[in-house]
Parts: sequence; structure tokens; C-alpha cells
Amino acid sequence: MLETRSRTDRLIEERQRHVPAGLLTAHPLVLERAAGAEVWDVDGRRYLDFVGGIGVLNLGHNHPRVVRAVQEQLGLITHAAFQVAAYPPYIALASRLAGLVGGEEPYKAVFFTSGAEAVENAVKIARAHTNRPAVIAFRGGFHGRTLLGTTLTGMSAPYAQNFGPFAPEIFHTAFPNPYRGLDVAAALAALEDLFATEVAPERVAAILIEPVQGDGGFLPAPPDFLLALQRIARQHGIVLILDEIQTGFGRTGSLFAFEHAGLRPDLVTVAKSLAGGLPLSGVVGRAAIMDAPAPGGLGGTYGGNALSCAAALAVLDAFEQDGLLEHAQVLGAGLRTALEQLQAKHAAIGEVRGLGFMQAIEIVADRATRRPDAAMAQRIIDRARMLGLLVIKCGVHRNVIRFLAPLVITEAQLAEGIGMLERALAEALP
Repeated sequence: MLETRSRTDRLIEERQRHVPAGLLTAHPLVLERAAGAEVWDVDGRRYLDFVGGIGVLNLGHNHPRVVRAVQEQLGLITHAAFQVAAYPPYIALASRLAGLVGGEEPYKAVFFTSGAEAVENAVKIARAHTNRPAVIAFRGGFHGRTLLGTTLTGMSAPYAQNFGPFAPEIFHTAFPNPYRGLDVAAALAALEDLFATEVAPERVAAILIEPVQGDGGFLPAPPDFLLALQRIARQHGIVLILDEIQTGFGRTGSLFAFEHAGLRPDLVTVAKSLAGGLPLSGVVGRAAIMDAPAPGGLGGTYGGNALSCAAALAVLDAFEQDGLLEHAQVLGAGLRTALEQLQAKHAAIGEVRGLGFMQAIEIVADRATRRPDAAMAQRIIDRARMLGLLVIKCGVHRNVIRFLAPLVITEAQLAEGIGMLERALAEALP
């Protein structure tokens, strides 16, 4: 009998048999190849990728610099474990990132594999430095799926489920969200209330914050809020950790989002676009803080893998030599304008927000009440995919559509994607 099912159908069926349901795949696709801002599935269908591996591919798929660097490193050394012996790419990358984050101040860097590992190790470093147990994070923040990462994450669904009991000494406070009526003054008042009622500041090792909440809905932290947190942290001897895992490496129009506030954090966590698609994460911070853990307290078998470090050095070369930050600023302004034009046409778009080329639209059932409409957001996402555009959702109510197209996307491709989005909105909205 002639087989009529597509390769996608057959592979999705196999996936359902062999991969657990808890690992959600946003789109019913199986991709075979990719280049720049485009991907093709196993049946040859082409899509514009406005997801970028969830912010991993700021340089796009298969960037020539990254491919070349990895190929060259393959002929030298693929893995040694830095705890056994050092190798040049790790040391070179640590040096460059220390300079990029710390400027002329003494900073150091250590590397891991996943973003959650970076967050966990940043907390370990802060606790070792302060000899304090507590950590303050923010409602709506996302910091990983490990036990500590899930505890630090300020959302219940889908991350907490029945996975507890969770890590102790973690406290959550309000993140500014003017669209929902929470301004900077109210968020700072909530932090002071937390100090007064739940955890004294002299017990707090770290304040952990994303400069733009990623999975929480693409909410930028206003610069005056970040600066206030820095003042409070310094006043009480608290380590300020900026989670730049999704915002780093040009996504917001500067290499790091904390630059918009004009501050220099104590510790920065990096991952995602650091290595152009290869698994690599790190903590970069003030040398005096980074040196707090005793020898043997930091590490990981695959942390700072030589191939990934070589790829990361190529990523930094691209930012230094290819004008990517300037291009990101142009792209961000163009995307913002286009989304605001769509907002003027569609009442379901309650707000357009973001920073640089990290933009999102919040879908609501009613502008007056601002009631979240997750079902409508999903219909728009599904319709966009049918038209050839890949996007995903975020937000504590899963009603925000986020855009993470590679920074190497052309203006023509961006316009094409916006056209697909406009058609998806028109076809999905009542």
C-alpha cells in the first residue's frame, strides 16, 4: 500500500512514542536544515524563524564565523574538562568577557553548559561571598528548570507543577509592569515590605533580576528601578545578579541590557546566544566576589567545552567587526513601528513593549479590562505558522507573543515576517 503520510507526520508519531509528554514542542514541526533567519522542515517547507532557538541564535542559524571556528577547533581538541587541564579558547573567552562586562575593573568569568547552571552557580558564588542564605527574585522571572531554577522562577504554571518541595530561602517580590498598574515606586515599596515582613536585608545574599523579563512577558525593567536596586544592594552588602541569559549579546540593541541603565552589576549570567547555538553558559563578575568559593566549589564536566568556547569567540568577533549592534537598533525600531501600526488596527493587541530587537505584543480579550486572552494568542501563533512564520508565546498568562528573530535577518525578511503576522492577526481575530 502506498505511504501517503508526510515525513513530518511519521516523525511526530515516533516522537510521541519515544519522547515524554512533559517536553513540550511549541510547533508540530521537524526541522532538517537552516540558514540565517530561515529554516526548512523535513518535507521541504520553508519558514521564517522569529524564535531563534528561544533567543539562542542572535547570529542566526549556521553563521559562517561560528561554523568555521568550530570546524577549526574540531581538529585541535574537542573536550578535556577544564578541571583536568586548561585550553586556550576557555582562557581567551574568559578574558574577553571579563573586559566587556567589567571594563577596566577586575572581573573574572567561569563557564558551564546551561543557563540554569549559570544561575545556580551565581547564587553559590553570592552565598560564598556574603555567607548569607537568602535570595530575592521577582514575580514573572524565569531562571531555569532545575530545582533551584524552578524555585527562583516567579511563575507557577507550567514550571512548578507538583515538583516540590522547593529550595528554601528564596523570596519573590513585584516586578514593575505599568500596563498592569505597577510602577517603579510600587515595586520598590513591595521590596521594602519584603524586607520588613519576610527576610531582613542582612540575611540576603543576592538580588537576582532579568533586565528584561523573558518568559515572563518581555517586560523591561526601567533604568531607575535597576539603579535603585543597585543602591539598595550596596547599602546592605547584597550581591546584585543580572540574568542576561536571554537579553545578552545584542538582543536589546547593546551587547548587554544592563548598559541601558548605565550600571555595572556585581555578577552577570550569560548563555543562549553566547556561543551561536552551541551549549555554553557562564557567570561573569567582580573578581573579589568570583574568588569567594574555595577551589573545587565550581565546575562541571562539560562546562566551557572547547568547541563551545571557540564558537563564542567567533560570536564576539562578529559583534566587534560586523556592525550587528547598529543593525539590531535599526531592526528594533522598525519592528516596534510595525507592531504599533498593527496595534492601531487590532484591539486585541493591548500593548506593544520591549527593548531593542526584543519586542512583544500582549493579546487581550478587551482593551478596557486588559483581560489576558491566551487562547487567542495561540490561534495567532498557529495561523502564523501555517503562513510560514514561527513565533512563540510567553507571559505569566501565556498571552504574549514574542519576537526573537536573528540579528542577521535582512530588512526584506523582516518585512515579509511582519506581513505574515498581519495576515495571521486578520485571519485569527474575530
